[in-house]
Amino acid sequence: MKALSDLPLGGRGRLLSIDAVCSTSQRLLAMGFLPGLEVKVVAVAPFGDPITVELQGHRLSLRRADAVAVKVGRVGG
Repeated sequence: MKALSDLPLGGRGRLLSIDAVCSTSQRLLAMGFLPGLEVKVVAVAPFGDPITVELQGHRLSLRRADAVAVKVGRVGG
């Protein structure tokens, strides 16, 4: 298990959990970050913040601080 922020450009992971305070967790869940879904890093800003991910055909940008709280595992594992 690693943080979404640790995935490289083009990296994929399966969402496992969100380790954040309630308000951040609720916001991420409302954006579609649901356990079991696959996520892919599609862009990283020049200084690493924000990162853009693809989730169920949608592209979303996240602050690195929020991406650290999203835990992912191996795709297919």
